Amino acid sequence: MNLRELYVKRRGQFWGEILPYLGYVIQSGVAVVFLFLLIAFAAWYTALLQQVPPDLPIRWIMLIILVPLMINSSIRTYLRTADTVFLIPQESRMKEYFRMAWFSGVVYKIIGLALVQLILWPLYIRSDVSPKWLLATFAVLVVFKLLSSYGSWKEQLMVSKNAAAAYRALRWIVTALSLAAWLWHPAGRALIFMTLLGLTYIAALSVPVKHRVAWERLIAVEQRQASRVMMVLSWFVNVPQREQRVHARKWLSGWGKGLAWNKASAYRFLLIKSLTRSDILGILIRVGLLGAFLVWATRDTLASAMVYLISVMIIGLQLSALRKLHPESFWLHVYPLPQGTRRDNEGKLIFQVQLFWAVLLWLPLIPEALSAPGRILGTMAAGVVLVFLFRSTAARKSRREEDDE
Repeated sequence: MNLRELYVKRRGQFWGEILPYLGYVIQSGVAVVFLFLLIAFAAWYTALLQQVPPDLPIRWIMLIILVPLMINSSIRTYLRTADTVFLIPQESRMKEYFRMAWFSGVVYKIIGLALVQLILWPLYIRSDVSPKWLLATFAVLVVFKLLSSYGSWKEQLMVSKNAAAAYRALRWIVTALSLAAWLWHPAGRALIFMTLLGLTYIAALSVPVKHRVAWERLIAVEQRQASRVMMVLSWFVNVPQREQRVHARKWLSGWGKGLAWNKASAYRFLLIKSLTRSDILGILIRVGLLGAFLVWATRDTLASAMVYLISVMIIGLQLSALRKLHPESFWLHVYPLPQGTRRDNEGKLIFQVQLFWAVLLWLPLIPEALSAPGRILGTMAAGVVLVFLFRSTAARKSRREEDDE
């Protein structure tokens, strides 16, 4: 069996399923919106470069933006459940298969990292009192990107899940400390520190017991990554839904207990529990935290309004995936819901959650309310209007789909 050809074939099959939907995504207007946002960002960034604030914490900005990109090391293996039977005899040769997966997964992430660095670089050299060299910084980013990808792969092979979680935290620490050392300290001392830290991390990775191939874990990760792709596509077009990852999140177990115990609120209860246990909530938290930070960082400029509205829009798009969580649930047929309650509960919950995040994202602007009340209040009003637009658009789409049925 040629494992390299098998990987290429499976990658082609997956993207063969995805590509037909991209035309519908473009027709939905996302390309126009993206182009508009790109033009708006270019105009804002050009204005920022012309008048760079003297106290801009550029090193912290570089650290916060670049470290997650260096850490992100997901690798598409395209493994399937049946592989635990049919590929087991090839286990000793699977390195050939995974080598292609690792290489193709790392290359495009390095390209993305390079683009982000080039975007940040004009601001960095204008703001930092002693900026490092461009190519040297890129080399540091690439080396620790490769190290992070290597560590991420080793984590997935570890027998103990607790050990894998501990090494994941260690990978964040090593990457953040290394980039911080490069940005804040002279190049010579930083290189010595990073070399010693990297070698120590590589040595530490050899300690935990590992599987030769962690079949079940790799298959679960692959299913989760494929589900995320389908979830993004579901914002624009109806697509086959795949199995979603379930998170316990016991700290949110009380959410929904105050609902009335009747048929009208039954589907709302189901949606709340689905939201608390799905990947959607994790994405909302990450987008919200990043958006709040960017709003705070640009709070004294008009750019904060644009960042705020973009964050609210992204949260609305993420929440729209809730409508696709239970498209054909068996239990909804066993216990039929009253006419129209499903659509109403979806709309109300998504509206309330998006409005909640719109208020939270606006809070970093409160300190500027006295100096620029019109801009701050106008930003909040625009956010509320955007939330209502999302709700009305979703309601019209739901009614149109019901009429088609």
